[in-house]
Amino acid sequence: QVQLVESGGGLVQSGGSLRLSCAASGIIVSSRGMDWYRQAPGKERELVARISRTGVINYADSVKGRFTISKDNAKNTVYLQMNSLKPEDTAIYYCHLLFPEYWGQGTQVTVFS
Repeated sequence: QVQLVESGGGLVQSGGSLRLSCAASGIIVSSRGMDWYRQAPGKERELVARISRTGVINYADSVKGRFTISKDNAKNTVYLQMNSLKPEDTAIYYCHLLFPEYWGQGTQVTVFS
């Protein structure tokens, strides 16, 4: 059974940093495409960053240059390093497995000015 467990969210001042983790079980992340999505209150869920099974990476324009997605194959974990955070980054962040599709439970990120 696949499980994705996010951690690392919290409350941070504008300009600060957080690192989100997505610990996977039931799959091997090195052979899978993985994403980070986020959903702000009253808004649709949006793709933040994607890393393909071959390591190709894409970012939403709103986070380019500030966020970095990576995998640690030894820990079977996907990370999202978030720097220069802004209040508009406030959202619940979800880890997502492309195929088969699974979602984590989400972790709250709140950025205050």
